[in-house]
Amino acid sequence: MPLSDKSEMNAVILRAGLDPDTAEAMLEIDMLMQKWRRRAQKRELGTRALAHLKIALDLAQFDVLIAIEGPTEPGESKGETMVATVAERLNIDPSRASRVVGDLVDQGYARRAVSQADARRTILELTERGRAVIEAVRAYKFLIMGDFLSEWSAADLAAFVPLLKRFGTWMDGIDPASEKHAAEIAALAEGIARAGTQTEPA
Repeated sequence: MPLSDKSEMNAVILRAGLDPDTAEAMLEIDMLMQKWRRRAQKRELGTRALAHLKIALDLAQFDVLIAIEGPTEPGESKGETMVATVAERLNIDPSRASRVVGDLVDQGYARRAVSQADARRTILELTERGRAVIEAVRAYKFLIMGDFLSEWSAADLAAFVPLLKRFGTWMDGIDPASEKHAAEIAALAEGIARAGTQTEPA
């Protein structure tokens, strides 16, 4: 973030009643999260894992394996997995999910089976080969992450893990925070509206 933008953002935060230390920490965390998000979007680790483990799948196919294994969200019931389940878990079109599932079945990573609850329904299961791929990629990730974290002290790990869990819930408070800062948010919206009516110099 450019220095001028950072100063302006600091001013907004301070006017909202946050102390300078909190404001400075928040700005630094935001920059770190943007960097982390860009790297996560590139999915460097997943790409390297598939290449190093000589797995002839792309990331989209691997994602479908994970979705077939399911569940993918905390609290989600195990249940039976169908093509529609895969599409929902990955937020992709059912026709695309069906095509990728078909490829994985053809390659021996997954298989179709008959539902135990309804014999008219076709469900999806991982084959032994599919489960081996998922387990290997996870083990690869934990080896790399473990190597990095092994250089941390026990005190650092003991402090970091609960703080990360705590930080991971910050979006849960978005509605109360929006209500608390309703006036500041309204002022920001008005600023955007005013900017849109200004005439640019010729």
